[in-house]
Amino acid sequence: MSDQADTGPARGPLAGTRVVELAGVGPGPHAAMLLADLGADVILVRRPGTERDPGPQHRGRRLVEADLKDPSGRDAVLALVARADVLIEGFRPGVTERLGLGPDDCAARNPGLVYARMTGWGQAGPLADSAGHDINYIGLTGVLHAIGRAGQPPVVPLNLVGDFGGGSLYLVLGVLAALVERQRSGRGQVIDAAIIDGTSSLAHLIWALRGDGRWRDERGTNRLDSGAPFYDVYETSDGGYMAVGALEPRFYREFVTLLELDPAQLPPQNEPEGWPALRAIFARAFATRTRDEWAAVFEGTDACTTPVLAFDEVATHPHLAAREALIDVDGVVQPAPAPRFSRTPAPTPQAPPRAPVAIDAVLADWARTRAETR
Repeated sequence: MSDQADTGPARGPLAGTRVVELAGVGPGPHAAMLLADLGADVILVRRPGTERDPGPQHRGRRLVEADLKDPSGRDAVLALVARADVLIEGFRPGVTERLGLGPDDCAARNPGLVYARMTGWGQAGPLADSAGHDINYIGLTGVLHAIGRAGQPPVVPLNLVGDFGGGSLYLVLGVLAALVERQRSGRGQVIDAAIIDGTSSLAHLIWALRGDGRWRDERGTNRLDSGAPFYDVYETSDGGYMAVGALEPRFYREFVTLLELDPAQLPPQNEPEGWPALRAIFARAFATRTRDEWAAVFEGTDACTTPVLAFDEVATHPHLAAREALIDVDGVVQPAPAPRFSRTPAPTPQAPPRAPVAIDAVLADWARTRAETR
């Protein structure tokens, strides 16, 4: 048990919440990690014989093994479900039903269960049974088309926008909302979290601007997509970069002043016809100093201009260091739990599980802790 998640006194706002996670990849494990970070007791179920150990994204869990295609393995998982609050699964539609672990099977054991389903395309629709990845989902929602510079192909924004922004975060939102509603009704429900739905929701502001006639479908021509020279990145003399987000007039004035430019000699800020000339002026100015020299100039100001840091620089930045935004878990530097709570702070994340424990041991632990809380 020493290699498993902390089974001592529970902490965090989700202390006492029990989650069964059917092993998957991408947004499902991330959602389960977020719940574990906030104090939930997450039990990761994987099939026996899996050679790859859980990675850093599986921090804070206990691990059990069960062959879901075997009746005894299915029944063991259903025994966990009977005492759980949440189940997370990320299979294609219909898979858990065929395994005997679908929403109806689980509700028969536990009517209060929140059954959270994570997919790319959703549980219904022409593409529901198709394979896909983050790039496909954000491509179909219009979001990928909007990311990039004028005259250039779309830029792939890692897999943060679809898998995690539109996927796991919306799954967690659904789970938390369903748990709140259950307090009134006493009943669980099924969460259909589709990355295409969540990504579209994330892009609401862009849709709103487009509806107001303030957004063009041409990449790199808008205020937030590198079209505006005061919302972009600029290379410095040493090959580093500075990120500029001086949108509001007073922030823009401070930015221009610290860049040692005369506002009277510049094209008007919000006239796109002058943006190419303005961008060239800013680029020449930034090219005169190193990134760290410019970072010192803008530090502590309202110019909304900051250095672009590589991952290996983040931990030593004074602000992130002061907030302990990054922590070491089992020798791996990774983000600390978020958000932060005043009265029920999140527990310190525990290392990913090294070896499985028996499902019977988890059930006995849950029975004991449930009795203690009555």
